[in-house]
Order: sequence, then C-alpha cells, then structure tokens
Amino acid sequence: MKNLSVFDMAGTGQKIFRTIMTPIQRLPLGFHYFWGSVFAWVAEHLLQYRKNDITVNLSRSFPEKKYQEIKTLVHESYVHIGEIFAEAMWFGGFRGRAEKLRSNGFCRVTEGADDFIDTFENGHGVMVLTSHFGNWEIAGGLLEYFRASGKDLNFTEDDVCIVYKKLNSHFWDEFLGANRCAAVSENYKGYIDNQHIMRYIVEHKNDKKIYIFPTDQHPYLGASREVIPSFMHQETKVMTGATALACKLKLPVFVMAVDRVERGKYEIHLRKLIEDASTSTPKDIMAMYYGELEKFINSNPQNYLWSHRRWK
Repeated sequence: MKNLSVFDMAGTGQKIFRTIMTPIQRLPLGFHYFWGSVFAWVAEHLLQYRKNDITVNLSRSFPEKKYQEIKTLVHESYVHIGEIFAEAMWFGGFRGRAEKLRSNGFCRVTEGADDFIDTFENGHGVMVLTSHFGNWEIAGGLLEYFRASGKDLNFTEDDVCIVYKKLNSHFWDEFLGANRCAAVSENYKGYIDNQHIMRYIVEHKNDKKIYIFPTDQHPYLGASREVIPSFMHQETKVMTGATALACKLKLPVFVMAVDRVERGKYEIHLRKLIEDASTSTPKDIMAMYYGELEKFINSNPQNYLWSHRRWK
C-alpha cells in the first residue's frame, strides 16, 4: 500500500509554499479573522459565491422563516465561511506546537467525552460520523481538545483514522491535508482517502481503531446510497458506506459536532447513536445521524455550510 502520510509533500513548489505560509499561519487569530472577513465580503458581494444555492437551501430548510430572516441567515453564512477560512489557516500554524493548541482554550470536548473514552476502552473500535457543521477543518486537533477538557486518554493518534475525499488539485489536496493534521505528529499515517479505506480496514482488521467519517455530502458517484424521508424538511439521499462498515465491524457509532459558541471558541459534542451497529441497518443509523444533525443545525443555523449542494 502506498505511504499515505500527508506530510510527504513532493515538489519544490509545495515546499516553498509551505515555508512561506508557516510564519503567516502563526500570526494571531485576530489577523486571520481580519482576512477572513475580507474573504467573506468578496464572496458575498463581489463573487456572490453560490448565493442562489445558499438562499434556496435555507428557504427550504426553514419554511417558517420570513424573507428578512432568511436574508440575515444568508449573510451570516458568508461570515461563517470567512471564519472557517481564517481558523483553518491559523490551525495550520500549530504544526509541532500541539500543546499550545491545547492550552489556549480554543476548543474543548464538552459533551460525551467520558462515554466515548469508556466505549473505546471496553470495545474493539468506534465509528464517528461528522458533518459540515461548525468548523470541520480544525477537527484534527481532537486529541488536544480532549486533553484541554482534562481527560486522560486511552488512545493515541495511531488509533485514529480520518477519512477524506481527495481533491482534484494535487497541490491543494497535499496542502490542506497537512493543514488539517497540523496537531498530530509528522509521521501520522491515519489520514486516508476514501478510495483506500477498505484496504486500510483489511490491513488493520486486528487493530482497535477510531474511524472518523464526514457523511453529510450528497452521495458521490458510485457510492452506496439510501433515501431518508426528511432532513431539514426535505427528502434526502444519503451515503451509507460508513454505517455499512460499522454494521460489518459491529462498532458503536457516535455523531460528532464541532459547534462554534462564539468567535474563537468551540465545543465538541459526542453523542452515541447505537452501541452495536450490527443490531440495526446502515439506513436506519444514517436516519439517526441526520436526526441529531438537524437538532444541531436548528440550535445554531448559521453554523452549517449552506453553500454545499446537499440536495442537488
């Protein structure tokens, strides 16, 4: 199997870009928020980036809201995109300095930490389903967020597998991959392209693993899929690859939400959906997951990525 370390960046251009970016990324978060707000303004007012998609998604998801409320949420969605951009760039500056990420109070696990740790300790692995709620780009610091919450962990980064969809641009795929894994060691091998995940699972079938899957996208071409009757008031096609694996491996399944409580402050929520996925079906578990995701979105609607084409 190919060495999948996201830090094995090939090419002079990539190395030069990373060298230039590192000192910029280590500047204070306020600096990045300034440029994030510029980015958001350009996206909203000059480019009108996916404005129709955002407006339609919000209008259909909140049919009870009036025009002015939807208009306000559209604007807040662009602000949210700018903050994701700012925080993701800043997060990349913690490469080799994970203890600083832990100590600055940026993010903590506030719900479900003890249950998650106990479940991992007493089982043979865990499946975690994530979404585009909050800032998924900073989820690579999960172990540090547990530690920031005062938890003693019974797992290490070697036990964690983060699944992602490879970008078409090799340059940006390499850079963003390394950026997302800034809080782990340079030899981290658990950042796995979804096309290689089955091979990875087979090779680690005897290892206790935490599998983290982003699962709220519209199903990829060729991906296993089902239809659930209602998510945000809409019939929704869902991918069931992650839950099918959980059923096959008889894993407990958690939903994880990285929730922004205020600018520069996040809380991670971990909620167990089922103790043993094999006692249910992939579709039913996905319906549970989307039910929890809907609760998170309704509590903080501007915190979701409304620009992605979830219902295309």
